[in-house]
Amino acid sequence: MDNPLRDQPLSWPVTTSEVAFTGRVVSVRSDTVRSPVDGSRFVRDVVEHPGAVAVVAVDDAERVLVVRQYRHPVRLRPVELPAGLRDVDGEPPHQSAARELYEEGHVRAGRWHVLVDLLTSPGMTDEAIRVYLARDVDRVPDDERFAGEHEEADLGVAWVPLPELVDAVLAGEVQNATLCAGVLAAWAARHGSGWDALRPVGAPWPAGVKPER
Repeated sequence: MDNPLRDQPLSWPVTTSEVAFTGRVVSVRSDTVRSPVDGSRFVRDVVEHPGAVAVVAVDDAERVLVVRQYRHPVRLRPVELPAGLRDVDGEPPHQSAARELYEEGHVRAGRWHVLVDLLTSPGMTDEAIRVYLARDVDRVPDDERFAGEHEEADLGVAWVPLPELVDAVLAGEVQNATLCAGVLAAWAARHGSGWDALRPVGAPWPAGVKPER
């Protein structure tokens, strides 16, 4: 019997696939899928996404670094984790995370673990996000800070105690899915086996590898 606590790899046959849209970040394709269960055929639209990384950076006082920037699709300036697309060819995901932490949070970290892996909406997109826990943090001097543009030109940065963030998540005051998952995972790990028991920074990430179609 399959392990009920582990996602099961599976791929149903695709009889046709057409790209309907190609944008700056995402593409949309329409797949005609054949069910091996009842033989039926159905069409599913798939948003192809390069994937992303995010960071729960925690200082010695167990405060979490959060950022805030305008998000046009939802017309909000939500509280978020430092995060970004995996859009640099060949860059390992943990290095992408370190780069985003430097660029958005103006921080470098000495200790890294994998905190949680996410499939944001597996019924419509292949987007996979890996969230890291970063500790032993050092602020970047002002003269070394990355200059953002567009939404990132108005990037706000703050350090918030972890318990306050947990309360904000449960109260619905913050809604960014990656932040909610990362904060609750950090809290669970902190009060469970401990942060040092988390997966190592190079732990396998099958969902982060795009399969050949």
